[in-house]
Amino acid sequence: MDTTQNPLEALSLEQLRQRTSAKWQAFGADALPLWVAEMDVPLAEPVAETLRGVIERGDTGYPQTQPYIEAFAAFAERRWGWHPRREQIRAVPDVMNGMVEAIKIVGELADTVIVSSPVYPPFYMYPVSANRRVVEAPLGEDGRLDFDMLEEAFNLRTMGGSAAYLLANPHNPTGTAHTRRELEKLAALAERFGIRVVSDEIHAPLTHDGHTFTSYVSVDPRGYAVTSASKTFNLAGLKAGVLIAGEDAVSELDQLPPEVAHGPSHVGVLAHTAALNEGDAWLNALLAGLESNRQLLGSLLKKHLPEVRWHMPDATYLAWLDFSAYGFDDDEPTPGVETPIYGPAARLLKDADVALTPGHPFGQGGQGRARLNFATSQAIITEAVERMGAALEG
Repeated sequence: MDTTQNPLEALSLEQLRQRTSAKWQAFGADALPLWVAEMDVPLAEPVAETLRGVIERGDTGYPQTQPYIEAFAAFAERRWGWHPRREQIRAVPDVMNGMVEAIKIVGELADTVIVSSPVYPPFYMYPVSANRRVVEAPLGEDGRLDFDMLEEAFNLRTMGGSAAYLLANPHNPTGTAHTRRELEKLAALAERFGIRVVSDEIHAPLTHDGHTFTSYVSVDPRGYAVTSASKTFNLAGLKAGVLIAGEDAVSELDQLPPEVAHGPSHVGVLAHTAALNEGDAWLNALLAGLESNRQLLGSLLKKHLPEVRWHMPDATYLAWLDFSAYGFDDDEPTPGVETPIYGPAARLLKDADVALTPGHPFGQGGQGRARLNFATSQAIITEAVERMGAALEG
């Protein structure tokens, strides 16, 4: 593939329907799937070349993670001017498992985990599975961190035991890119109340022009961040991630169980390393394509779904759409699918054959909303929005 070519326009709908991943198989042969965070792109050539070498060598053994750590540190310096030391970084199986390991380091069983809803549904599921209680400190009406709500939640939890705060940076599903000033304010609040912050930074390289990504651990030496190349380079099926400790938390990394470093897939580590070391040209082409898609989506929504409210995301390839003006009932799930789908996503799957991610699993603020993945071709985006418009406005 030409590294200057927009990867979002490289594959036809017919080619995409040959994929066997959940995105393309969950809702049948006629649905346009704009739900799970998987992009409709070919692999970056350095990644594809690495995987071909794996097959030719039969290189499917146990992982050697130091090159991955080195690749991430170099990528962070190159893309963001951030200089994490190698001693701050450990390999983990993936982002959510890495976040759970960080939660275990900073707290005890039955401690509280605070989240800012609406937020990525695993922020609820994984802590609960690790025997933690989840408490919401909802975002403000502007979709940004609400520091009054955070202070209230932090204060209540510190009166009844320790707590960790899970930050989505950039935020999923709203696409908000937190500013350095906001993160510094969060760090000061966390220090005041003795809260430890763990930041999910998996969408960081997908920050759009006019906005800047700042890693949380660069402003809070007690914090943790977890990230991966998986969202940026479409490698969700090749598991690997990194956990980064703030400068004052590095010694705590010794508490990680030894088996954590064996959790990443060896093939995943190789693919992620190639992406981080050699994928800049492909990433730049992707970002240009996503910018075009953001603008197109805005125009299409205005034309075909004028009652939908949304804010163009600062980062990610996810659009958080408010369909509440259409009067959906979130209590009526779509029948005949493995996972019940409620609200506007249910109606749009049934009447438009467009699959979006329903809003209710994102917690408070998810009612009447759905998340749309615009990391696909402009032809698919156009057809999907036209179908949705015909279903709701026709």
